[in-house]
Amino acid sequence: MDNVPIIRTVSGLRHFLHCFPSNLNESASPSSTVIGQIGLVPTMGALHTGHLSLIQRARQENQCVIVSIFVNPLQFAAHEDLTEYPQTLDQDQALCQEQGVNAIFAPSIDTILADDPLTQVIPPASLTENLCGPHRPDHFTGVATIVLKLLNIVQPTRAYFGQKDAQQLTIIQRLVQDLNLDVTVVPCRLIREATGLALSSRNQYLNPQEAQQATILHHSLQAAQHTFQGGSCDRNSVLTTVAQTLAKEPQVEVDYIDLVDPLTLQPLEHITTQGLVAVAARVGSVRLIDNILLDARRPILAMDGPAGAGKSTVTRRCAQALGLQYLDTGAMYRAIAWLALDKQVEVSNTFAIAELVEDCNIELKPHPDPQQPPQVWVNQQEVTQAIRTPEVTSQVSAVAAQPPVREALVKQQQRLGRQGGLIAEGRDIGTHVFPEAGLKIFLTASIEERARRRQQDLKDQNLPSPTQSELEDLIASRDQQDSQREFAPLRKAYDAIEINTDGMTIEQVITQITTLYQERFPAQA
Repeated sequence: MDNVPIIRTVSGLRHFLHCFPSNLNESASPSSTVIGQIGLVPTMGALHTGHLSLIQRARQENQCVIVSIFVNPLQFAAHEDLTEYPQTLDQDQALCQEQGVNAIFAPSIDTILADDPLTQVIPPASLTENLCGPHRPDHFTGVATIVLKLLNIVQPTRAYFGQKDAQQLTIIQRLVQDLNLDVTVVPCRLIREATGLALSSRNQYLNPQEAQQATILHHSLQAAQHTFQGGSCDRNSVLTTVAQTLAKEPQVEVDYIDLVDPLTLQPLEHITTQGLVAVAARVGSVRLIDNILLDARRPILAMDGPAGAGKSTVTRRCAQALGLQYLDTGAMYRAIAWLALDKQVEVSNTFAIAELVEDCNIELKPHPDPQQPPQVWVNQQEVTQAIRTPEVTSQVSAVAAQPPVREALVKQQQRLGRQGGLIAEGRDIGTHVFPEAGLKIFLTASIEERARRRQQDLKDQNLPSPTQSELEDLIASRDQQDSQREFAPLRKAYDAIEINTDGMTIEQVITQITTLYQERFPAQA
């Protein structure tokens, strides 16, 4: 097998991607999504286990994975360690080869920064005035500028960033949002050494004694979490705990300790939903950062799986059993179909539908009868029954298939999810809509079992039924179509728990899922 190619020019990379998928190497994952989806993992090289976790996630979720290696001079101040930053391209190439990376983009400084002065991207001051911003004044302008260049060069479907650099992640998410970039930023969990020290390329500068001293950063964050779980949600209590713990290692020189809103990076006085506790400190000559997210919300339960696996019924019943809000995503698509009919907009008029959905506000409110689906409101009008008419039903599929509808509704679903405590089902709830869900279930069953259930449903309704073999062929075809959709393909999330319901009653399935939720979140039970 040839080594993963190292591409050093913009034109070379674009040619590689243009020829894709003929350039696809034999290590591509057979379980990845539709052809054409590209995952980008931006790095500065000196790859470690943290980087590899990003690559592994990208490999699971895309057909092609590009790792960029570029030590960005714009994000280093004059007194920082640019010239000493480790560069281990041969080792990085070997690691990328092991992980099935399709190509490494390793441009020179002259390739990326050919023109002087360079057009730069300046993030909002509100995102840089706290945490690392005052200590590294031009750092995030340099980061945002180069990340934007990489996104424009590669034009990936998804880009993967670690949550260790929490401020950087928030700034990049805002960059993508504000500049309307067609890419999904995927936050990936922070990876630690066995000692608890957050993985960083700079850790190699620590001598054994300093490495031990540095573990106090993680211990201080664990202490903050313990304080928070004990019921203290105010700024003073949380930060005092961190400061007192850090003081146990006098050789560790603290730059800052802060509690901020993870979306705005503004200081928090009290945690009502989420709070990010962030620390930066110098250990010897090395500056290290670390953080922890304190979440006061009830966790989200995401339910995905193929058609006919019983997701809708199970999801609604689990919502009742766990006291979670049922997010009826199907009702939201029905609401758009109803609105199109109400406004006399042809479903085939995709431009008009796009305009319609962009200005539409959908609310889901609990029904007074907990056995009933949520009430649905569209632009302050209650439409719970209206969206269930045959006229609406006949239009839903055509409406839901339109990318602008999906994009707008996913944004609304994510806004509804910010308060936590909900359950939703679909094809990509855990992979795209709520990738941060606390528990992800992939509910499935064999084609034979799903065909048998469908046949029984039709008989129960006194409706004509195809043969078992015909139903199996239809279900297999539907599975293939759903898995290869360009938008919202059916995929199992990398961290989902798969439950095969063959031979199980619905009560057994619900019991297994509710037990998993209660075991994972005992405080929420």
